[in-house]
Amino acid sequence: MASMNNGKSSEAFKISAAQHVDVLVVGAGISGVAAGRYLKEFCPNKEFLILEEKATFGGTWDTHRYPGIRSDSDLYTFGYSFKPWIGPPIATAAEILAYMGDVIEENEIDRNILYRHRIKTANWSSDEKLWILEAVDLDTEETRRFTTNFLWMAQGYYRHSKGYTPDWDGMADFEGEIIHPQHWPEDFNGKGKKIVVVGSGSTAATLIPNIADDCEQVTMLQRSPTYFLTAKNVNELADTLREIEIDDELIHEITRKKIIFDQAAFTRRCKAEPEQVKRELLTMVKAHLGRDYDVGKHFSPDYRPWRQRIAFIPDGDLFKSIADGKASVVTDEIERFTSAGILLKSGDMLEADIIVTATGFNMNVLGDIDFTVDGASLAFNETVTYRGMMFTGVPNMAWVFGYFRASWTLRAELVAEFICKLLNHMEATGVERVEPVLREAEKNMPLHSWVDPDDFNPGYLMRKGHLLPQRGESSEWKHSQDYWTERKEFSAIDLEDEIFAYE
Repeated sequence: MASMNNGKSSEAFKISAAQHVDVLVVGAGISGVAAGRYLKEFCPNKEFLILEEKATFGGTWDTHRYPGIRSDSDLYTFGYSFKPWIGPPIATAAEILAYMGDVIEENEIDRNILYRHRIKTANWSSDEKLWILEAVDLDTEETRRFTTNFLWMAQGYYRHSKGYTPDWDGMADFEGEIIHPQHWPEDFNGKGKKIVVVGSGSTAATLIPNIADDCEQVTMLQRSPTYFLTAKNVNELADTLREIEIDDELIHEITRKKIIFDQAAFTRRCKAEPEQVKRELLTMVKAHLGRDYDVGKHFSPDYRPWRQRIAFIPDGDLFKSIADGKASVVTDEIERFTSAGILLKSGDMLEADIIVTATGFNMNVLGDIDFTVDGASLAFNETVTYRGMMFTGVPNMAWVFGYFRASWTLRAELVAEFICKLLNHMEATGVERVEPVLREAEKNMPLHSWVDPDDFNPGYLMRKGHLLPQRGESSEWKHSQDYWTERKEFSAIDLEDEIFAYE
């Protein structure tokens, strides 16, 4: 397995005043590691470097260290297509990091990763047909310069340095501890404490059953309910194929396809027959909590399923904690914090020693890097996105933005395959610059926000979605969020289409 703290041990890149590579990848998380592997296989003559701000790989799986941290997607699809997954479908952060470490080691990607470097600025020079980046070495505080022909943004879409916590009245009055899960203290001790977890997404659903046994009482405080899907943390198809001694590679491929097929069918049903799907989801909850529990109040959202993410509860562990009386759910709004806890708008009081704000993350756009094109500041919300990965007016750059209703990795690999084809096409045709441009008939088409809020509207997108690029009317000018459609469309992209302006 690759080292969990690779530092700056790479021998492949001797850092000088200006380091040049053919491709520079930003981020060594799920998307960045996929980029490295695809470049190794499909662009073996391209010299590339992965710049990572952290001291190790893994991205979100290194940032989040709260009790029970696990995947919200199955690892047959959240894992890579080229690396069989052989564990339980829902995996712990440690298991995911070990899996990623194996991919890095097996593909010798570690020699291409430079850790502890924070990119501050990125400027495209049309004269040189290069991106020029300045990054701070966090160990020496020295600013270093990198140049690259192509910039591959694989850093995700949220700010690792600070999670999102609303500014509630009276927070300074609370005499206990306030913790955001993104910044979990290593010395956390909840034994015998009253804990209130604000929020009801996958983080809260994961955290609560993993602290419920030690604390005196844990309460999930939610403003409104969330949909949950519960099932055993097994995949019977994979287990059966394994039992009859089918090769792991084939098991992974078959299971992956079956899960993707089932997910697509479920997503279609959520739109076509939302009330029936809602009844089915609530029936699962009732099976754990019993007929007398007020499922309608605490677990019945007022929006159709999949308009926000549906949190998966492996083995129903959250509901078991509630049924056992170790955890409880309160559906109400916060009036203010007090010295002893939280006063609710209903007038009720929740006493607490510790308050956990599982309230989401701060979305950022392309790593909080100061982007310029020929010295002019670049505002991404003034661009139009090409298939959610390239932008008008921005040369030689692609961004990995995954799926909301399917595993992020599925799209990371689609984008990786496309970029490698594009790079090879540019080399074969002798061009140095590419940029997506609107066709003549599309220049006056209506433009919209990155995501249709009637289709998907989680809080982080509603807070910061205005910073994202715009989408157009046709499939080329939007991120469709449909893997089944995109996998066909991506493979059929004509790199000679007039959408691509080359020089």
